[in-house]
Amino acid sequence: MEIFNHNSNFNFLGLRKYSIGIAVLLMLGSIGLILTKGFNYGQDFMGGVAVKVEYQNPVDTTEVRAALEKAGLENPLVQAVSGTRQFSVRLQPKDDKNSGSLTGDEAAAKIAGDVVAALSASRPDVQMKERSFVGPQVGEELRSDGVVAVIFVIVGIMGYLWIRFEKRFAIAALATEIHDVLVTLGIFALTQREFDLTVLASVLAVVGYSINDKVVVFDRVRELFRSSRNATPEEVLNRSINSTLSRTIITSLFTGITMAALFFIGGPVVHGFSITMLIGILVGTLSSIFVASPILLWLGVSKQDLMPVSKEDPELARRP
Repeated sequence: MEIFNHNSNFNFLGLRKYSIGIAVLLMLGSIGLILTKGFNYGQDFMGGVAVKVEYQNPVDTTEVRAALEKAGLENPLVQAVSGTRQFSVRLQPKDDKNSGSLTGDEAAAKIAGDVVAALSASRPDVQMKERSFVGPQVGEELRSDGVVAVIFVIVGIMGYLWIRFEKRFAIAALATEIHDVLVTLGIFALTQREFDLTVLASVLAVVGYSINDKVVVFDRVRELFRSSRNATPEEVLNRSINSTLSRTIITSLFTGITMAALFFIGGPVVHGFSITMLIGILVGTLSSIFVASPILLWLGVSKQDLMPVSKEDPELARRP
C-alpha cells in the first residue's frame, strides 16, 4: 500500500533552511515556556492522599468519579484496583487555613472521611479499606527519576545508532530526539494540561516511536549511498525520504487513529497518555522528514563513511 510514489523526487532538502529554522524556534520557544510557565504537575508528582474503598456491589469508575465531583472534591484520580468493586481514590489536600495546620496523617484522615461521605451519599454500600499520605518529597524524587529516564533512553539510542550506522547518524538522531521531547513538553507547558506518570510514560514512548521512523530513513540512506555511484549526498537523502514517505505516513496515521480511539473511548485516566502520543507522533513524523536528514547533510555524511571496510584493506592496516 502506497500513498506516495516511492520514485517521486520532491526536494525536501531544498526546504532545509526553513525547516531547521522552524525547528530551532520551536525548541527555543518550548524551553522558554518550560522555564517560565512550568508544568501543571499531577498528584503523582505533587503528593496527596490515597484512599482505597470497596463496594459490596459492582460499580463503574465514572460513577465513582461523578459522586466525588458532585460533593465538591476537585480533580479526583479514580482507578480500579481489583475488578469493579475496589477503587483507589487520590486527592490533593486543599490549600486553606484549616488544612494548612494539619499533619499528613490528619489530612489523610480528613480527606478519607470526605471521600467516604461523598461516595456513601450516592451508594451506601461502600466502605474504606485503607488510606495513606504521600508527601511532596516523593513527587520531587519521581520528577528527577523521570528526567534521568528520558536522558538514559535518548543516550542509549544514540549509542545504538553510533554502532549500527555511524557517528553522524547518532548526532542527528540525538538532535531530533531532543527536539521532539522539548516540543512535546513545551505544548504541555503552554496548555497547562496535567503532567502525571502516564504522561511521563508516553514521553518515553514518543522517544521510541520517533526513533523508529528515523532508523527507517537512515537505513535507506545507507542502502542508497552504497548502491549509487555518482549521486550527491543531497540527492541520496532526498531519495531516501521520498522512498520511505508512504511507510512513514501510513505508520503515523494508523498509530494516531489508535491513540485517538484510546482518547475518546479509554476514559479520563488515559487522556494524558493518548494526547501526548498524538503530539509526539505528529512532531516525530515531521522531524523525521524535515529535520533529521538536513542535519545529516550539514554534518557532511558521505558514501565513504558508510562503505564496508575490508579487513585486508591496506588503508585500515595503516591506521593507528
